[in-house]
Amino acid sequence: MRLGLVLSEVGQGLRRNLSMVVSVVLVTFISLTFVGAAMLLQMQITEMKSYWFDRAQVAVYLCTEFATIGGCEQQAATPEQIAQVEAQLESATLAPFIDTYYFETQEEAYANFQDQFAGTAAAELVSPEFLPPAFWVDLVDVDQSQILVDALGGLAGVESIEDERAYLDGVFDMLNASSITAVGIAALMLVAAVLLIATTIRLSAFSRRRELGIMRLVGASNRFIQTPFILEGVVAALIGSALAGVAIIAIVEFFVQGYLTEALPLTSLVGLDEALLVAPVLLVAGALLAAVSANVAITRYLRV
Repeated sequence: MRLGLVLSEVGQGLRRNLSMVVSVVLVTFISLTFVGAAMLLQMQITEMKSYWFDRAQVAVYLCTEFATIGGCEQQAATPEQIAQVEAQLESATLAPFIDTYYFETQEEAYANFQDQFAGTAAAELVSPEFLPPAFWVDLVDVDQSQILVDALGGLAGVESIEDERAYLDGVFDMLNASSITAVGIAALMLVAAVLLIATTIRLSAFSRRRELGIMRLVGASNRFIQTPFILEGVVAALIGSALAGVAIIAIVEFFVQGYLTEALPLTSLVGLDEALLVAPVLLVAGALLAAVSANVAITRYLRV
């Protein structure tokens, strides 16, 4: 098989069907950008889970004069009750499960609340007496929060015991739903890309049906006839895949590492290393997608 002749046929096919080639490039670009975004989002979810779940604390909230649940009867926890809770945390039963803990007063909780919600209506409505004092506990194993619930839940002066991971689960459920949505859109776009590539190849073959007939008459093999058409689809898809890879790197560089890093300084975010892992995957996926769909299309055409 002469490489020069094959490449010449590929060039002619791309020029003759330029508008369809541009369509393939755009559809491949958009679909694979969605695929890359879904991959990055899943990496981000995994990284955030590892980062935040390892730092999740268990809060042992104590009674205030407004509390009516748990062991509270609208009476604030007394110093003796607070000392009893701390003694339990340091006891031989719980100490092996606890890494560190600290006590937060109502004034400290109010100061933290003001920092977190500065500039909002909530910051103006809340006063220190509404916020409960609490013990913040870091466990050796974050999955063992139930031990604290069992040991401290019935003590006088304890309002509730809450694992921060319960709040994180809702956030990660939302992120997972976003990732699934991106994958679904990407799948639909990939189907459109496959159909468009197949249609482009069949139209290209139809426009050169006289040449194909002559090639058959002189004994050209099916492989020789098929290869230029397959390469046409692969070239167009590779251009779209490369653009998708560039888009993913640009999103990470300018949006994630630029805007989001400043907006979320305490959050671990994906970086260029992850983007550079995704880009080659998109190139390979685009090439395989085009090669398979083009091969099926031209094979069916030659059987007609």
